[in-house]
Amino acid sequence: MVSHQRVGVFVDAENVRYNGGYQMRYDILRRFAAREGGALQRLNTYLAFDSERAREDFEYQKKSRAYQQMVRDFGWKVTVKHVRRYTDENGNVSTKANADLDMAVDAMLQAGKLDQVILVTGDGDFLQVVAALQNTGCRVELVGFKNVSRQLQQAVDAFWSGYLIPDLLPVSYEPRNEWGKAGSCVRGVCTKWFPEKGYGFLRFMNQISSTLWVTDPRDFDSPYTSVFCHANEIAEDVSEDMLMNRETILEFYLNESDQKDNGLVANNVRLAFGVNR
Repeated sequence: MVSHQRVGVFVDAENVRYNGGYQMRYDILRRFAAREGGALQRLNTYLAFDSERAREDFEYQKKSRAYQQMVRDFGWKVTVKHVRRYTDENGNVSTKANADLDMAVDAMLQAGKLDQVILVTGDGDFLQVVAALQNTGCRVELVGFKNVSRQLQQAVDAFWSGYLIPDLLPVSYEPRNEWGKAGSCVRGVCTKWFPEKGYGFLRFMNQISSTLWVTDPRDFDSPYTSVFCHANEIAEDVSEDMLMNRETILEFYLNESDQKDNGLVANNVRLAFGVNR
């Protein structure tokens, strides 16, 4: 599918890193941004770098430079934000590498040449930026992990949990994970649960697609897959109330069903992320 839509992506890397998105894959994020065939006009990320630490820690310097280069190799513009240290009146030292202003200004300056903006952050300080971008005619989407501002989620045109996007956040203990295939580990949500029967159904995004709005797995165009789940497979710390809350994100293994051809069942279902309060 080819689209004339011009897309810009702006990543608040430090916010993502400290809120569940450590090891987020920029190549997958790029594919997600281009899922409707639009032209990726801007791909901006804002990475922190501690110059003082780098002078004393060669390994840190080496890894940081290598990471920056890897991100650039995926076609991203990297803006390096140098860490600053502040000492309060009690002698306590704090560090800061805030990219909010840079990211907001860049997004606004580019808005006139974009049709869609994807913000990757959870910071509620971007509320006014979202409104301003929408007032220029841009569609604004949000990708976030933990601690995503509730107001920000409600202000954007679409919010996507980074946990649910296939392979965006690797499963650390499954380095060769083949998302969506039998034997793989995926993340999804519970769509139906029958407490009196002791089973229900989970749903996961099987592929990055232009039809993510088709959430019914029974629809031929849907990129989602439904999975049967027995109560015995649910971890003890996952309550029925949590299961029936769509904001609860579950991590589970897929296995082929013995009862249904081409069907899948969920095993070892555990909590990936609980509900934002």
